[in-house]
Amino acid sequence: MLLTVAAPRPVSPPAWLARYGVAAARIALGLVFTLAGGSILFLIGHPPAPPPGLAGTFFHAFFASRWVVFVDLVELLAGILLLINRFVPFALVLLAAILCNILVFHVTMQPQTIALPLILTALWFVPAYRHRAPLLSLFTKG
Repeated sequence: MLLTVAAPRPVSPPAWLARYGVAAARIALGLVFTLAGGSILFLIGHPPAPPPGLAGTFFHAFFASRWVVFVDLVELLAGILLLINRFVPFALVLLAAILCNILVFHVTMQPQTIALPLILTALWFVPAYRHRAPLLSLFTKG
């Protein structure tokens, strides 16, 4: 007697999770990056104390060169776009660059504080999967 095994069906999330989960992740990311980007208004003249070691050296250069102004303005723009649900793929591309830099910083200079960047990256993938068609078009020829 020969047994046949049917191929497993793909599991799709319930409709309410697909609808509200993406919106919740988009809004959470929007809030985090709007607040982080908006912090430039308060920190420009008074940066927080730098962490010890190599991370502190990087931190000092980041603030002394005013590079933080550019990064925070990009975070603010992307966060607002996510909150108002406009140009979401563009906002996700902006945040991909920011998140890559945040992850590299934490992996190389401050690995003990990597939890939040990993959570934010996981949250990024939720709306990114929803908007995968326009994001994948960035990697097509022509």
